[in-house]
Amino acid sequence: MNGSLRYEDLKNPLNDLISDEIFELLSNRGFINQNAARDHFIRKRFKSLRASRLSAGDAIDELRKDYPYLQFETIRQIVYNPGR
Repeated sequence: MNGSLRYEDLKNPLNDLISDEIFELLSNRGFINQNAARDHFIRKRFKSLRASRLSAGDAIDELRKDYPYLQFETIRQIVYNPGR
């Protein structure tokens, strides 16, 4: 890891939407789609990187450092097509 925050490192990656207790309860019962939660976190992180004046391409490259198993195009689709 390059010092940035990753979805996998968080207790509750949906903390802007639900409390830690609710996340834990739903996750333990299998009601959290891990890919959808990861994508939500990636979109949040992308917005943060863009707000720090990083270009879109550089922001996606930064995200790829944390998610090397995702292709550039896949991350681009995640951040620009949230309903997929």
